[in-house]
Amino acid sequence: MLGMSANSVSYNDQGSVESGVDAAQENSSIPASISAGGAAFSLFSADYKKNDDLKEMLESNKESLKLEAMKRIVGLIAKGKNASELFPAVVKNVASKNIELKKLVYVYLVRYAEEQQDLALLSISTFQRALKDPNQLIRASALRVLSSIRVPIIVPIMMLAIKEASADLSPYVRKTAAHAIQKLYSLDPDQKEHLIEVIEKLLKDKSTLVAGSVVMAFEEVCPDRIDLIHKNYRKLCNLLVDVEEWGQVVIIHMLTRYARTQFVSPWREDAVFDENSEKTFYDSEEERRVDQSKPYIMDPDHRLLLRNTKPLLQSRNTAVVMAVSQLYWHLAPKHELCVITKSLVRLLRSHREVQYIVLQNIATMSIQRKGMFEPFMKSFYVRSTDATHIKTLKLEILTNLANEANISTILREFQTYVKSQDKPFAAATIQAIGRCATNISEVTDTCLSGLVLLLSNRDETVVAESVVVIKKLLQTQPSQHSDIIKHMAKLFDNITVSMARASILWLMGEYCEHVPKIAPDVLRKMAKTFTSEEDIVKLQTVNLAAKLYLTNSKQTKLLTQYILNLGKYDQNYDIRDRTRFVRQLIVPNEKSGALSKYARRILMAPKPAPVLQSAFKDRDRFQLGTLSHTLNSQANGYLELSDWPAVAPDQSVRNVEVVEPVKEAGTPALGKSKTRKSDEKFYSDSEEEEEEGSSSEDSSSSEESESESESEENSDDSNKSSSSQSEKSSSESDSEKKKKTLKNKKLQQQKPDSKDRKQKNVNAVKGESRSKSVSASESSSSESSSESGSELDSDSDSDSGTDQKKNTRSKPVQSKPVTKQTEKKEVSLLDLDDFSPVTVTTPKSSILSPSLLSDLQGLSISPTASALQASSPVFVPEISHELLHRMTGKGLSAQYRFTRQPCIYGNSMVSLQLTLSNSSDQALENIHISEKSSTGQNIHRFNAIERLEPQASVTVSMGVDFNDSTQAANFQLCTKEDEFSVSIQPAVGELLLPIMMSEADFTKEQGKLVGMNESSATITMTPENISSQSVNRKVVSVANLGVIPSSQENIHRFASKTVSSGCLVLVSVALNDPDAVITINTEKTVMGSMLLRQFKTALTNSGP
Repeated sequence: MLGMSANSVSYNDQGSVESGVDAAQENSSIPASISAGGAAFSLFSADYKKNDDLKEMLESNKESLKLEAMKRIVGLIAKGKNASELFPAVVKNVASKNIELKKLVYVYLVRYAEEQQDLALLSISTFQRALKDPNQLIRASALRVLSSIRVPIIVPIMMLAIKEASADLSPYVRKTAAHAIQKLYSLDPDQKEHLIEVIEKLLKDKSTLVAGSVVMAFEEVCPDRIDLIHKNYRKLCNLLVDVEEWGQVVIIHMLTRYARTQFVSPWREDAVFDENSEKTFYDSEEERRVDQSKPYIMDPDHRLLLRNTKPLLQSRNTAVVMAVSQLYWHLAPKHELCVITKSLVRLLRSHREVQYIVLQNIATMSIQRKGMFEPFMKSFYVRSTDATHIKTLKLEILTNLANEANISTILREFQTYVKSQDKPFAAATIQAIGRCATNISEVTDTCLSGLVLLLSNRDETVVAESVVVIKKLLQTQPSQHSDIIKHMAKLFDNITVSMARASILWLMGEYCEHVPKIAPDVLRKMAKTFTSEEDIVKLQTVNLAAKLYLTNSKQTKLLTQYILNLGKYDQNYDIRDRTRFVRQLIVPNEKSGALSKYARRILMAPKPAPVLQSAFKDRDRFQLGTLSHTLNSQANGYLELSDWPAVAPDQSVRNVEVVEPVKEAGTPALGKSKTRKSDEKFYSDSEEEEEEGSSSEDSSSSEESESESESEENSDDSNKSSSSQSEKSSSESDSEKKKKTLKNKKLQQQKPDSKDRKQKNVNAVKGESRSKSVSASESSSSESSSESGSELDSDSDSDSGTDQKKNTRSKPVQSKPVTKQTEKKEVSLLDLDDFSPVTVTTPKSSILSPSLLSDLQGLSISPTASALQASSPVFVPEISHELLHRMTGKGLSAQYRFTRQPCIYGNSMVSLQLTLSNSSDQALENIHISEKSSTGQNIHRFNAIERLEPQASVTVSMGVDFNDSTQAANFQLCTKEDEFSVSIQPAVGELLLPIMMSEADFTKEQGKLVGMNESSATITMTPENISSQSVNRKVVSVANLGVIPSSQENIHRFASKTVSSGCLVLVSVALNDPDAVITINTEKTVMGSMLLRQFKTALTNSGP
């Protein structure tokens, strides 16, 4: 900020400085004819002559020559050239009466006063006189030069000048005084108490020009004096939107620290905030219930801060957006954090330096709150033009966002990244695959098989990283993966990277009992090359020898002694020490102590599996957006965020007494209430409300014009009273809006055809009301009301995605007009076309990676998939599952079964058959499914059953889009009097539809789905299951698959596609008496793993 304060004159004296730079550039391009002869072409003589010429011009009697010389000198400074030797000549002109010349002299002196302190001191009397100059720019420049002379002798003069400037009538001079406070404090910290008095005075300033600078001075001089902020808190919140951008950043960071000391935590357990709620903004009854049930009530001042910073998320300054984002992260309730997501994703279109900081903060956020960024996962796909550090951060975020629903999409991306020519990035991708395998157990086997395939890669870096990651994964369940350890031992001779070789040796030693024949042979090979190996490999060789000596001493005793003798005389002292220690530990002799008895327990002790964690796991201890967070180390001057207080401090300390009469302060408040009322018409569709809106706009515009014509003092004072009343008025307007929304819903049902006709009128009303609300917000008297209005707009925008989904599920007939109207409501910086959220629980196969290879693969698969013909099911199970027990349902019982037929209600839905029975003595009326009950799935509800007689039953059909997930569909089965929560849990085999294809097509498609898209297992079958008929019956009973004709008797092939996304699922069972190899190929790796487990169970069990 000191640098900013020193250069701030360039923003105000733009004309003179820019002309000086232009003139200097023009003159610098003049040929060397100004200087004498051929010496002009010499670099040093040319500069010397040029400066001589400037000195002569500065000493002339003509003002025009002096002004021209100063313009050229300022131009030299702007180019970064040294003009300090001209200081004596320039300082003589400090008392010039020409204002333009004096301003340029002051610009020069600000730059060099610290270097030429003695000469600058001679002109102090001139600066003191200039502090009384009638021109505000001269007064400010004089104070800036005075504070730039860093000599302790003039501290009293500077202190006096700052005090006088803080009371200046010009806000620009007061801003300069705030900048000078920081310079004086760094020069003489003993002046702290006097400077705090000046800061306290400037904090009360009502000018937006001063606010940012004085808060910066507060942060530098006395950041712990929170008491100075109490009375100015509401004013700073309301002025925030009009402060210049860098001032906004400083104020937001200060208010973040202030709020953490003055308000109680909105994250408390007793605060009833439903994070997964999809209720609309206008759902009045539900909101009232929540408000009545929660003991936590947010402080109005806390809400004021959140409301007034929210519009700044649309700022074009990335630092402001980042500051507001960190404020919401540290202060807002958990369910309100989604408002910052779009803004942060928007910043990823900026320069790579901005991307780096934003991605670091997103990486920290995504660890704790995956749901925030999951809909925008596509924005974090790596591009070929990204730098390595950007790629690594995007990779980190994708790994954090991985879950069972989207892991298939993410692993497809990772497959492309592994092939990257950027070797550090490819290595980081392999580590990310390992983390995904650790965190999501369903894909552990898939990832392991994919990593084993990478061991045959030509690139040493990829192979080495794969070995290291496989080593960590095998520690979780080594007994099941002895084949992988054997495969790695075979590749040992071809691997040259020392870390990879050491990892294989460690695996051999740790699990030598699982590979008793191979481990001694590996030790034999290592004995030959021991002397030429790297130190880390030698250490692991010694460990391997010691472990084999304890478990298989007959074969390895001589080898172990040979290796220990080699290590005894090695050049590295670590290896020598390790060798002596191991020899004494494992080889018992007279000198060996008591430890040798426990050698096996020491060396072969079970080791805990390593936890693969994110590198950003511990960064949340630093405040987001700070240098300390970026470096992951506490930087000098970092101020820690305090913990939330257990009990909120007294909020009356922020109350400010209103001196002006109530009548004057009340007039703008009336205008604000009417403005808010006119904004309500923005959401209405009825003609009556449009007429009311137009009349209210006429009255509000007249009130606003009166409020704008009032003086600045009255508007500021009324601002204080309006901020204290904002919560009350907003709650009243909310209740009105909720009533009108109910009326709107009825009108939408009765008159759907009139919407398009009325939309134009609504847009016209919206445009007028918006323009008037903007004009009202320019005056500080209507700050709080305009911010609350903008909050309503952006809230409705941020929730529009979930609202549209909900409306589509409940009322498919009306979904199109509702969606169209929502899209027309508002266009802002955040509403970008390619930021449309991806459905969280539906990893569609159509999501393609940005690389050309993936695009071509997608293009080659899609025509085949569309041409595939669905066939009738081979087997339809008659088993019914209980949905509602008659005791729970008060006489109503329900059962469901999967029909395995294409659903008539939608191509992506699974067809179900419901049987409803009435086992009570009374008839049940109006049996239906509640519209508000579906969670993440799209459910087609059956038509309401008006009456079900006692002991009667009825069968109905319904459709559910499970999004290719086994997540249960939760909904409410209702009667006229009761509601019962029920859920349908699909088996993975019921999410498929059988298809027909030729054997050649099957083989072709199977060849495309290899690597991580392939899951296989070898099982031993019982004799009664070996027949072809038995295999087919078992497989189709588990999953809804179509049987593919096969020319080979011992290979059975089955094919299907997923109901929701249409991804192929190919199953083949190769019989090799008594074993069988089950292979499943599909992009849905999680589904493949689950199907494989079920097939293994079905084929190994005897019986039907």
